[in-house]
Amino acid sequence: MARFRVALAALVGGVLCAAPAAALVGAAEEGGPLEPHVVMVLKRAPSGSGFCSGVVIARNVVLTAAHCVAKLDDTRVHFHEGAGRPMLKPVAAIAVHPQYRANAIATREKSVDLALVRTVEPLPERFVPARIETAPSLTLGMRLRIAGYGVAREGWADTAGTYREGTLAVRAPLSSLLVWAEDPLKKGFGACSGDSGGPIFSADTSALVAITDWSEGEGLKTRCGSLTQGALLAPQRAWIETVLRGWGL
Repeated sequence: MARFRVALAALVGGVLCAAPAAALVGAAEEGGPLEPHVVMVLKRAPSGSGFCSGVVIARNVVLTAAHCVAKLDDTRVHFHEGAGRPMLKPVAAIAVHPQYRANAIATREKSVDLALVRTVEPLPERFVPARIETAPSLTLGMRLRIAGYGVAREGWADTAGTYREGTLAVRAPLSSLLVWAEDPLKKGFGACSGDSGGPIFSADTSALVAITDWSEGEGLKTRCGSLTQGALLAPQRAWIETVLRGWGL
């Protein structure tokens, strides 16, 4: 673990890889009820290092996006302890969804951008495992709560690393595998660099509905603040439970 030294600012943008995922820009709120569920996931890779968000679903398991992980030695779960002391937790196992396709956007293939990360040691007790929604019924305009550690302003690396959350609304098209959401106030709030892998909860924050995996902006040169996409978890419950059983959980 001593060799895994990465400056957070240097990681911004590198983790997005084939799926240009995102961070909470716009009118994001610091702190909130979802914070005990959320950590960061760091990775090193020859193609570019980066960071994402992730959601705790067991004392030693984090659910994130598949494009956010690398090999075991090159992936860490990150959070701050005590007086802001940074913690880097080594990883014992990683399970990438079998239907994940790293170049899915270019090849127009279906891709399930999810991964499970098991830490060597349990996370501190202040982290609370989230409950995964079993059968969400999404409707247009339905409110969702999104959270992450990404940048607060696109392209500004020094705004990353602070926990933020806020409200989005489901927009068309409705899908059995993905959810698309936008800022109901039309103020440019949405996911951006570093929020990939972060949680999308129901509006009352009682259930984890999806994992953020992609975003876009209004223009050709922006990737944040207009549309946020997430991978729905209810259709993937069987895969998640199979992996957890295989890990003895």
